[in-house]
Amino acid sequence: MLGTVSLLTDLSSESVSSVLPLYLTTTIGLSVLGYGLLDAAVQGSQALVFVLAGWLADRGDHPRRVALSGYALSALTRTGLLVAGGAGALTALLALDRLGKGIRTAPRDAMIGAVSEPRTLARSFGVHRALDTAGAALGPLLAGAVLWVSPGGFSSVFVVSLACAVLGVAVLGLLVPDVRPRRAAWVERHRQRHGRGLPSCVGCTCDVPGLVPGVPSFSWAFLRLPGLRRLLAVAFILALLSVGDGFVYLVLQSRDGFAAAWFPLLYVGTNAVYMVLAVPAGRLADRAGRARVYVLGHLVLASAFAVAGSPFAGPTATVASLVLLGAFYAATDGVLSAVAGRMAPEAAASAIGAARTVVAVGRMVAAGGFGLLWVTVGRAPAMLVVAGLLVVAVPVAAVLLGRDDAPGRGHRTTVRALTGHGD
Repeated sequence: MLGTVSLLTDLSSESVSSVLPLYLTTTIGLSVLGYGLLDAAVQGSQALVFVLAGWLADRGDHPRRVALSGYALSALTRTGLLVAGGAGALTALLALDRLGKGIRTAPRDAMIGAVSEPRTLARSFGVHRALDTAGAALGPLLAGAVLWVSPGGFSSVFVVSLACAVLGVAVLGLLVPDVRPRRAAWVERHRQRHGRGLPSCVGCTCDVPGLVPGVPSFSWAFLRLPGLRRLLAVAFILALLSVGDGFVYLVLQSRDGFAAAWFPLLYVGTNAVYMVLAVPAGRLADRAGRARVYVLGHLVLASAFAVAGSPFAGPTATVASLVLLGAFYAATDGVLSAVAGRMAPEAAASAIGAARTVVAVGRMVAAGGFGLLWVTVGRAPAMLVVAGLLVVAVPVAAVLLGRDDAPGRGHRTTVRALTGHGD
């Protein structure tokens, strides 16, 4: 059900995102540097709420409620797009949309982690991401069809986007169960130590740090875990060198000069590859090491930048860039949540939120920095500079996280533990 919610929501968001770089730089009249600053502001807005949303989800142990508010906020912004006409209003709406994404991501991923078998955790995230990306692939196709039939019909794209977003909120509110991940983590630890049933037993002496028997409580102590600290540091460094897709697509469009109606199809190509590779990449991460696959996936991103910045124009180079971008997301997006959540199972939403926060902050800096770099040295040299820096950073990151790749352990907890029924 969460995959279905994400499919509908990404169908909504990507139908808009796929036309935004072109819409902002042609219809609204933003420069490339202006687009970079806007992208930085949008990325920064969601960084403000990743940890807060994770904390709210962990504290109340009802992440569905927090996720629902995030999905609803994003749906509301679609209405605003129908009447917004200036760069300032669009920036505010895009920031609110990113806030909604920031609110929903960590609670949703915590629910996925709670109901997944630990030994195949990354594969579970891959299944969700495959459904998520199916919507992301269909969204640009829909936007491209609208623009093909009605050139410049951006308002029609926004109307369709709103309808899909409302459907996604309805599925989440009506069909997704109210999973309780912190309770599930407590039950698993309890059983591993004492071999008893549900944690409501009388006279329990379980000494799980930060938890009171029968009443799962929240503690920020997970931030002191050395492995999680290393993960956050590595994620931030790599995010500083992860330029947004919009820039890559603008480089390809500027180099090859294809028609504006074809621009959304660049998103389709990336998302189609991501959809196909999400589950295989998750299986590979479960077997070869999740942190290792996450780090090495950035070498694939460096290759995408190198191809985009190369002087070889034409369909082959464009398709190669899209395939590499899709493979990068398959190897990193869900895998990062899987790694962070298992490092702190009693505070999974907060740990995932912390990881997402450092990535968002890093990409915010990267967006502004790359826009300036493009203006200073040109589009192709800027791409090649970032690719070279990534190649240097990946081995350092691999060394830092090498010790944190122990295989998953434990067993999935029962439905009673997840929902709180049957105490």
